[in-house]
Formats: sequence, structure tokens, C-alpha cells
Amino acid sequence: MPYRAPVSEFRFVLDQIVGLQQVAETALFAEATPDTVEAILSEAGKLSETVLAPLNRAGDKFPARLENGVVRTSPGFAEGFRAIAEGGWVGISANPEHGGMGLPMAVTTAVNEMMGSACLALQLNPLLTQGQIEALEHHASPEIQALYIPRLISGEWTGTMNLTEPQAGSDVGALRSRAEPNGDGTYAVSGQKIYISWGDNDFAENICHLVLARLPDAAPGTRGISLFMVPKFLPNPDGSLGARNSLSVVSLEHKMGLHGSPTAVMQFDGAKGWLIGEEHKGMAAMFTMMNNARLGVGVQGVSVAEAALQQALAYAQDRKQGKTPLGATSIIDHADVRRMLGVMKAETFSARAIALACAVAIDMARATGSTDWQARAALLTPIAKAFGTDIGHEVAHLGVQVHGGMGFIEETGAAQFSRDVRVTSIYEGTNGIQAMDLVGRKMMDGGEAAYRLLQEIEDHARNSRANLPDLAGDVWAAAEALREATEWLVAQSADDRNAGAVAYLRAFARVLGGHYHLKAALADAARLPLARIAIRRLLPEHAALLAQLREGAADLYALTPEALAS
Repeated sequence: MPYRAPVSEFRFVLDQIVGLQQVAETALFAEATPDTVEAILSEAGKLSETVLAPLNRAGDKFPARLENGVVRTSPGFAEGFRAIAEGGWVGISANPEHGGMGLPMAVTTAVNEMMGSACLALQLNPLLTQGQIEALEHHASPEIQALYIPRLISGEWTGTMNLTEPQAGSDVGALRSRAEPNGDGTYAVSGQKIYISWGDNDFAENICHLVLARLPDAAPGTRGISLFMVPKFLPNPDGSLGARNSLSVVSLEHKMGLHGSPTAVMQFDGAKGWLIGEEHKGMAAMFTMMNNARLGVGVQGVSVAEAALQQALAYAQDRKQGKTPLGATSIIDHADVRRMLGVMKAETFSARAIALACAVAIDMARATGSTDWQARAALLTPIAKAFGTDIGHEVAHLGVQVHGGMGFIEETGAAQFSRDVRVTSIYEGTNGIQAMDLVGRKMMDGGEAAYRLLQEIEDHARNSRANLPDLAGDVWAAAEALREATEWLVAQSADDRNAGAVAYLRAFARVLGGHYHLKAALADAARLPLARIAIRRLLPEHAALLAQLREGAADLYALTPEALAS
């Protein structure tokens, strides 16, 4: 079925749930007026519906391929990317000094969700470029910025991120790629990188690789890693392209999904590169890009959830089968199908609200310099990434189930959503790593950022009891249970924290989802039935999740490999 961009839903969440108005009241984002945001969302929605959505199936059926060292992209992808670039969508949050729109990350997040719903495989390309632009804005020299950023924004050039190596996946500190000084301020970068999304394409003039590598005097581990810009073609000072650099695409991975997005094995053989940021400080620079990407990937999960929900709803309304208490024959009137669709809708709303709340926190931190907003953004990033992608997978799974046997048939498209979204729970740091980050690094403040957020949730629930006493009471009780669990968590060893990390993150997302659904029901009475699904059926899971958290690590380590194999 055709994709419909949920523009009105974005306006509701931005205005009523996550508070975009406070972002527009800052000097930095004063141009993000309601009229401007409405126009941006509407235009991005039209592009997604009319240009990008028709490409989704072609990308799956006709994957990107490698021919004689050249990547050939799926039919229509070049034209689709050109439409994205010419509309200015790559640089929507980039600095206007370099040709960007300078709009809030919250608006970019909404735009990226629509484009991801329409064609996730293609949307991944500008998402990576957006992350590279941000990394260069923060860490590159003025000369590098002036040369690269305008061309990345225009879509003439595209960007990638090169971290993973065959022996160094999540353990980035184990990487072996080397960078030798050339004596002229440049470096010769050598090594092999794997899983490089959009490592090459046939529609951009240049591919700009940010590559992690070690200098000769580097310390072991992550402390000895530096970051380099290594372009496919060496640019002249005026931006024209010179000689081909010493790098190549060795192969493309044969993947479960996202067939239209080429995932490359990249080989660098003394390729010329330029240092980005300080020597041995590459991880700090790369994390600027990775944090952007983690929110973006969480939103990709929401993208697929929305698309899968729309298709499942249309099928359930059209499919005639059996009799129901309502007297109709469409399967949407069967209780279990209505349950699945209700869960899909409620989960998609929760994940979207969490992602947009994270984006607003990023915007407020950038606009005000507030350490509280910085801590809020840091706290919400792993939740947005992990919960968003988990929900993308779970909603796509339910979408197949709603279709019944037809969901297992490729022609319906329901299976593609499941295949495409699966990797999002893995890349940019697996969801287990996100959870460990939440209970580890993000709790180094003793839980203060978490307590501030929970206090807001409890205060709102307390103030809402007069209007929705049962739902408000449930949200308050869940937030209080999460507060107590957080107090327990920060007192535990790293092993015990990590053992319960995934359960804790999920419980936190459940409480956030209940909070946002409560706000939605108070703002619009028509949303009350959906809020009941979220708060009465889904929120109670927090109790079981927090029980898992308190079990610690002992029972896991008692489960030996021998016991697992017997």
C-alpha cells in the first residue's frame, strides 16, 4: 500500500508532548517557527510519499552490486538521492555558514523518520553524511570544513564512517589500521574495514571516508586511536577532484535485508588522509558522529514500525475472514488482530516520542549550554536507540502476523520490513551495549539525570490524577518503582549492573512511554483508548523487568557453557 507521511502526528508530538516551542524560543533556533516547521514537514512528507516510497521495493528486489570494482546502486536510487540533496534535506541541521538550514535536530529527526519509512535503504546514505557533517563541524580544521562540508550538504559528495575491522567489532580499541605521517601534514592510511554502509555509490562525485587508525607512537586501546578524512578522490583546494586515492571496495556483503544499501569491505593501501581533531583523540571525534547516528538509527526503527503499521492496518481492514462480535467480517474486528494493531500503534508512538524528546534535549543543550540538558540528551540517547530499534523489529514482526500466511509471502512487502529493520538493533553499538552504557557511563553522576527526569514524570502524573486518576496513578507508581530500582542500581558492581542492563533500559522506556501516552490523552481525548493500551497492557511489564534487574549476575555466570550445551 502507499506510504502516508504522518505529518499531523509529528506536529502533535512536537507541540504537545516534547515541547519544541522551548527550542524555538532560543536565539539559536528562533527561525524554527510553527509555520516554518509545518512547511518543512509537509514538503518532506510529499518527497517521502511520491519519490522515495516507490523505490523501496526496487531496492529489495534489485540489490546494489559490485561490478569490476564499481558499485552499481538499485534502480531509481540515484534519482531519489538527487531529490533529497536538491531539496536541502542532507544539511537540514547543518550550519548555515556552510549552506545548511540550521534547523533543530528535532525537526531533522521527524524528516529522517518519514524518509526512512519510505525507503530505509536509501535514507541511510544521507543519515551517515549528516553525522559526518556534525563531526567535521566540531573537530575539523577551518580549511577542511570549508572544503568538505558545503559539498556534503549539497550532495555532490557523501560521507561514511569506518570503525569496524574483522578482529575489532564493538571492541574498537583492538583495531589495527595504521596511519604513517607523509611529512607534508597528510598521512598514509592502511588497513581493512568491514560493514561500511554506503562505502561507495555511483551517484556522488566523491565518497568521503572518516577512518579510525593508529599513529606509529599510539598507545594501545582506544586511547591511541586517531581519526582521518580519507576521500575516494583527492580534492584540489578549489574543490575540483584530482587523482583516485589508494582505496577500494573489496566486496559487498550479502545481507538479510537492506539490499539497496551497499555494505562494503573497504581496503586502504597507503591512502592519503588528513587528521581530524587531535592526535590520539579520534574516538572523541568519532563519537560526535556516532551519537548523532545512534539517535538516527533509533529513528530508523520507528520508521519501519510506522510503515509496517500502516500496511498491516490497511490489510486488516481489507481482509475478509470469519465472523466477529461486531458482526463484520474484516479481520480488524477480531479481538486478537485489534490487540496486535493497538500494540503496534502504542509502541510506535512511545518510541517516536522518546526519540523526539531526545532530539529536543540535544537542541536545548546546544542552544543553552546547560549541563542538565546535556545530561538529559546523554541519558535518552541509548534508550532512544535501543528501544526504537527493538520496537521496529517487534512491530514489523507483528505486522507479518497480522497478514497471516500472506505475511510470509515476499510480494506483500511485510517480510521486507522485518528483514530490513533487523540490523538496526546491531549497528552503531548493539542494544546490549546501549543498555550497558545507560547503567554505566550514564549513571556516573550517581543517577542524578535519571532522578530529575523521573521527578518530572511523577510530578506530571500527580497533577493529572484529577483528570485521569487510574492512568495517572499507574504511571506514578511505575516511575516510583523505577526510581527505587535506580537507587539500587547505582550501588551495585559493574557485573551486576550489566547483567540487568537490558531489562533496566526496557523498563525505563516503558515508564517514558506511559508518561508520553498520559500527556497525549490529556491533550486529546480521542487518544485515551490508545493510552489505555500503553498504560494498562504494556506499562505493567516494568515490574517484571525490574525484578530481572535485581537478580544481578550470579545466576548468569552459574550457567556454564557445559550446562548450556548439555
